[in-house]
Amino acid sequence: MSAISPTVARFEYVLTGADESFLWRRDDYPWERNVWNFHPEVEIHYIPNASGVLLAGDHVGAFTPGHISVIGSNLPHDWVTPLGPDERIPGRDIVIQFLPAKLEQASAFLPELAGLRDFFARAKRGLSFKGRAREQAEALILDMEFQSGSVRLSTFLSLLSLLRDTDEFDALSSEAYVPDLSYGSLEALQQVFAYLFANLSEDIRLPDMARMVGMSDSAFSRFFKKNSGHSFTDHVNKLRIWKAGQLLTDTSMPITDICFEVGYRNLSNFNRVFLRHHNLTPSKYRKLSSNRRTVPLPQAVTDHMPVQSVQR
Repeated sequence: MSAISPTVARFEYVLTGADESFLWRRDDYPWERNVWNFHPEVEIHYIPNASGVLLAGDHVGAFTPGHISVIGSNLPHDWVTPLGPDERIPGRDIVIQFLPAKLEQASAFLPELAGLRDFFARAKRGLSFKGRAREQAEALILDMEFQSGSVRLSTFLSLLSLLRDTDEFDALSSEAYVPDLSYGSLEALQQVFAYLFANLSEDIRLPDMARMVGMSDSAFSRFFKKNSGHSFTDHVNKLRIWKAGQLLTDTSMPITDICFEVGYRNLSNFNRVFLRHHNLTPSKYRKLSSNRRTVPLPQAVTDHMPVQSVQR
């Protein structure tokens, strides 16, 4: 697997025009801001044409084409799609970003915006939308590309109202997740994340990662737990099982080969960890996925087991 994230995480500065109350942007993937990052703006994120893994606070889970999520203020996040050398995905991301305080202030004069404060509070954990609400939100997001002025603003407010009022969503990050948002901490974590994505098939050891970021083993273990929401071993297992699910769905590679491809050296251990994450054996998972080209969310994600990440 190629390294798909740059090695430096950052605070993202979001700049809107003088005549805009929010930013609408379509991005190719990868680009310089595709990193573990955070910002005070709320972000509505739509991925029309790719799959991969979403890191949001302590959440680690798969995303598939059509994914729509809302990332609240200062929640670290990243959407990662494995790519080959020099491979790009045109228009992978559509991003809407805005400062919640502007709309909260406007609600004093526009009562139709009431309830946004509660919605923004929910969004601080990250929200992933599904069902009819996701379909309606998708149409509104795409409509905005060719709109401007008051028409685009009206569509934006309709989108916010839809996302605020629906119950068709899943919370991502756990309430207990409280990261260290200092630049040095995020940079170190991004270095580790980038290495893990690029080397899942290798023998990955905590002491090696600790040396890479200049920490003792014990200090790195505490650091990683605080900022990712789970232990180093659990995080590596989640990434490996996500990659295994992708290979089971998208290839005819034998399960034994997949076991070694994602870094396990023992088939029984691979089967045991896979079953714990999905409540399915690899063979049953492949059978259920045989008519699909996307990877379902791990059971651990559905159950909100400890897993977290950052923003875009």
